[in-house]
Amino acid sequence: MKPTIVLVGRPNVGKSTLFNRLTKSRDAIVADVPGLTRDRHYGHGKVGKKPFLVVDTGGFEPLVKDGILHEMARQTEQAIAEADAVIFVVDARTGLTPHDKEIANKLRRLERPVYVAVNKAEGLVSGMVEADFHELGLGEPHAISAAHGEGVRGIVELALESFPDPEDDEWHSDATRVAIVGRPNVGKSTLINTLLGEERVIAFDAPGTTRDSIEIDFEREGRKYVLVDTAGMRKRGKVFEAIEKFSVVKTLQSIEDANVVILMVDARADISDQDAHIADFIVQSGRALVVAVNKWDGLDPYVREQTRQMLQRKLKFLDFAKFHFISALENVGLANLFRSVDSAYAAAMTKLSTPRLTRVLADAIARQAPPKHGLFRPKPRYAHQGGSNPPIIVIHGSAVDQIGDSYRRYLEHTFREAFRLQGTPLRIQFVAGKNPFADKERR
Repeated sequence: MKPTIVLVGRPNVGKSTLFNRLTKSRDAIVADVPGLTRDRHYGHGKVGKKPFLVVDTGGFEPLVKDGILHEMARQTEQAIAEADAVIFVVDARTGLTPHDKEIANKLRRLERPVYVAVNKAEGLVSGMVEADFHELGLGEPHAISAAHGEGVRGIVELALESFPDPEDDEWHSDATRVAIVGRPNVGKSTLINTLLGEERVIAFDAPGTTRDSIEIDFEREGRKYVLVDTAGMRKRGKVFEAIEKFSVVKTLQSIEDANVVILMVDARADISDQDAHIADFIVQSGRALVVAVNKWDGLDPYVREQTRQMLQRKLKFLDFAKFHFISALENVGLANLFRSVDSAYAAAMTKLSTPRLTRVLADAIARQAPPKHGLFRPKPRYAHQGGSNPPIIVIHGSAVDQIGDSYRRYLEHTFREAFRLQGTPLRIQFVAGKNPFADKERR
């Protein structure tokens, strides 16, 4: 997991400006997830080789007892509790305030490293800017300008210096990252416990690991894995505590960081809209996917058939993924589950040759030509691979940007069958224009 840096401070000291500087104004990692509010912003940042998650909290009013400001303070405290490092932003122009001291008193009681960023220091005398803020008792203050970028990299490097570069971790560089996600109590931790042969999940104390997302090194049949046991994602209306909201964000980050996702659903419960929302986020993130239908043991044949039909109906958009019917508690079906994890990751990383892609495209057109768009019929001419994990197939030709969703799905199915791309989403992109190889073909 990436380390998490939380930005705190009283209102209008420049936290959001610093957030935008660190994330380069990227979108928050949380999209339209039911039950998750926008009371805090989350984004990705990177300094050197080190990626991190940054959280922009609301203005911190620690002594307010009720109302929306109290709620913002409570949520900020919860975010800090889940942080790996805190950057406390203060205002060089205003100077030290009683409000800053109140916040510092709160931060000193938390077992988290805190770094004081004296913002809006541009044009002020170096050394004088930081002087007043030594009184906070949180170590050496650091003058920065979030608006101009001055000093920002330095304070973030300090916050991240205890976290290793991802490339320095030999195990993790060779291992397949497998995020195990699903609603609470679906059996995620039971699955990991069974795989490990332990009575409980024991997480190594790695930097960046939080209480709600636990990473475990694991080896099976000579292959290395990093298993990520995530917090359960609750359905609409139940994600109301700040700590739960933060856990959902961590789960979504785990999905984005994974090589393969195991989506666990409960065979003894209805497939909820939230299950479908989690599945859709996995697909939109382009992650390889295996579905584990847990608690399958002991169900009679009628219930099993009803469950299969429900899965086909509610998760029909996951037709590319392999479904496994397992019992995590009884260790039933887990060997086949991990074979599908391996094959899904292999499919996601497959190299596709341009000549074969173009031949498969030509065969697909010969069987069924694209429908006309107005007076013109799109003419796909050749295809090549545009990326992997997930595989991206780029199709060039005249008017191909007019091809509709139905024919796109036909081509996706054709390529998936031809290259055996089970277990991974597949992206198809159309580029309209002249075939650059046409002149060479004429020669």
